[in-house]
Amino acid sequence: MDEDRLVSGSTTVAAPPHVVFSIVADPRQHPRIDGSGSVRAVVTGPQRLSAGADFGVSMTLFGVPYRIRNRVVEFEEDRLVAWRHFGAHRWRYRLEPTDDGGTEVTETFDYSRYRPAAAAVLRTLGFPGRNRAGITATLARLKAAAESDQRAAGR
Repeated sequence: MDEDRLVSGSTTVAAPPHVVFSIVADPRQHPRIDGSGSVRAVVTGPQRLSAGADFGVSMTLFGVPYRIRNRVVEFEEDRLVAWRHFGAHRWRYRLEPTDDGGTEVTETFDYSRYRPAAAAVLRTLGFPGRNRAGITATLARLKAAAESDQRAAGR
């Protein structure tokens, strides 16, 4: 894998992996945690993602609305979920339990499968720098959401 085409960030969440996973594996919660400002709403799809599941999302890029269809391409309950669309890049969430009962969450934008010319176009448009900022903000929102859900559940 081409490491310079991976953009990642991590955070530690004071909630167990199943609480965090319940958020990232529910596409209807993606607008709740999106820090990029591009995810508007889930249009179609299951309430909970699984291997091979498809879901459609209403998005915006540079102020232009569009819809995109995603497919789950990596899945391990309470540990890993990743999806991609026609562009071949993947959004991945990897969860690792911590010794204190929390979760280390790593979000990755993986565009290692892009051809060099397509990767150059992404860079011209300000990516993956835009992705780096979005990941930082998304992880902060995910952390707040999961910790809030954990408190609400009284666990």
